[in-house]
Amino acid sequence: MPLTQDDVAGIADYARIALAGEELAQMTAYMNEAIELLEPIRQYDLEGVEPTFHPIGELSNVMGADVVDDSVRALPVAVALGNAAATQGRYFRVPSILGDAEEDR
Repeated sequence: MPLTQDDVAGIADYARIALAGEELAQMTAYMNEAIELLEPIRQYDLEGVEPTFHPIGELSNVMGADVVDDSVRALPVAVALGNAAATQGRYFRVPSILGDAEEDR
């Protein structure tokens, strides 16, 4: 069942894309051609195939523990802050990017 211009106009409206009359006709033809290219996929027997949201399946990131390892060389705080324009305790002091900020922050 091919898409109508009303279908494409609804999709364009949903995607907030403005299409003029001629553009709407061209996009309708283009989208119908794209759907036709996908038609061979509909011929596969998918009975019993579970849908998946990711082609790799159960993919997960492997993350290391976020702990300080004293055996690894680390930059001392005094050296890290040595060339900073402004500091506050152990931290770099930078201008606020969210608006007015109190002087003590």
